[in-house]
Amino acid sequence: MMEPMPIINAAEHAWVIHDPRFPIIPEEASCGDFLVPKSEYSAEHLIAEMQIYGIDKTVISHVCYYGRNNDYTIYTVQTWPDRFAGIGLLVGHNLFDPRDPANVDRLEHLIKVQSLVGLRLSPTYDKDRVWFNDTCMYPLWEKAQELGAAFNIFPAPEQIYQVADMAERFPGVKVVIDHIAMIDITAPDKAGFGPLLAMHQLPNVYVRTTLHNLSYEALPYRDVWPFLKRLYDAYGPEHMLFANFFELLIIKDLIPFFSDEDKRWILGGTAEGIYFRNEG
Repeated sequence: MMEPMPIINAAEHAWVIHDPRFPIIPEEASCGDFLVPKSEYSAEHLIAEMQIYGIDKTVISHVCYYGRNNDYTIYTVQTWPDRFAGIGLLVGHNLFDPRDPANVDRLEHLIKVQSLVGLRLSPTYDKDRVWFNDTCMYPLWEKAQELGAAFNIFPAPEQIYQVADMAERFPGVKVVIDHIAMIDITAPDKAGFGPLLAMHQLPNVYVRTTLHNLSYEALPYRDVWPFLKRLYDAYGPEHMLFANFFELLIIKDLIPFFSDEDKRWILGGTAEGIYFRNEG
């Protein structure tokens, strides 16, 4: 009999607008075209959603609204350590400059003192500037490797080579590709999907599924399924993980090529090893 694995939603944002301890300051946001949210998506709301969907744990990807102020994500993971892990924002567009040597100590503090498990790096917001695999970033990755950190990476398709470069140089960093790099499913492989598939050869690289971001169709986004199958064939279920509540239902009940054992990994086992490995 297979040992059960937890169900883990591998990426949700969380923010509040009515708590003065966690103000949203528009000038500090790291989003592109930022608009102050009119509603909140609190940790308490996430817990309620998790109960509805039968999800055991959730990874909070620190929302760009707060910029490099990770206080709300830190508060959430320290308040409910059995339910949440947190990925912070530190370096990149409208964050700390990649060349700042203090980033190494900041990362160590975020992980050792403030209970986060890694960072989200989003070179996609800097398409005209190459910093992601610049040598100035090597010390940060070296520290991440020492700490056993996870880096969620949100690249543009044409930046995948930068990610591959760093993942190969620093094999001790778990690298999770967010949103399948927002690849255009109508484009030829050379526009990004081919290089993404090739990264399966690196044992520290994982892919977080996304369907709605890439689809040209309504639910359940069947036009993305062939791309998902190719990722599955290349990476295997132990290097794939899901996010978003509605995507749980699609992967669990509709995708025809995932076995029950595959789902144990994609729906929780992979994420547990990346984000919750130091529990207990």
